[in-house]
Amino acid sequence: MRNLDETDLKILSLLAENARLPFSAIGEEVDLSGPAVSDRVTRLQEAGIINNFTIDVNRAHLRAGVPVFIQAEIDPRSLEEARTRVRESDGTEHVFTTSEGDLWFYARVEAENIRQWVDNLFDDLEMSGYSVTLIDETEWTPSIDGVEFALTCVECNNTVDNEGETTRIDGEIYHFCCPSCLSRFEDRYQRLEEGA
Repeated sequence: MRNLDETDLKILSLLAENARLPFSAIGEEVDLSGPAVSDRVTRLQEAGIINNFTIDVNRAHLRAGVPVFIQAEIDPRSLEEARTRVRESDGTEHVFTTSEGDLWFYARVEAENIRQWVDNLFDDLEMSGYSVTLIDETEWTPSIDGVEFALTCVECNNTVDNEGETTRIDGEIYHFCCPSCLSRFEDRYQRLEEGA
């Protein structure tokens, strides 16, 4: 496994600022050719570091409702269902679950129907209550500054360093901290396949 390096971080940072930036333009910033950048991006995707490329739509220009931040105190037994409903609801843009088990989310809804929309969303779920905060202005600034790559071994959950191993099994890429973890994982995987 080749170590992830500062060039990878710079590529990620540039893509976080503008996911449509041509590989040739990224190459100029990191002293690589466009094809070399493409190879690195492909490797970052295969490693699961880049999940997808997306756009950030400014819904204010689309007149898509009033921006609100909602904090809901959901009974732990209903949390997963509430999270699913929020995630699948039109207008929801970001969903957060706090360490205390509260559900917070950012959405755009019609101003005159905010409470009704939330009540319908959580209808028949156990909850202590919720609060709605109108948002005046938002800014989304994805950044990877100050982070380090930390791939995790799928066998023992240790951090994968330059002594680690990477392999592809049935089209999926797996990372391991050492050859023995790779061997144990492959053995167990093979036994499971044989038993299926």
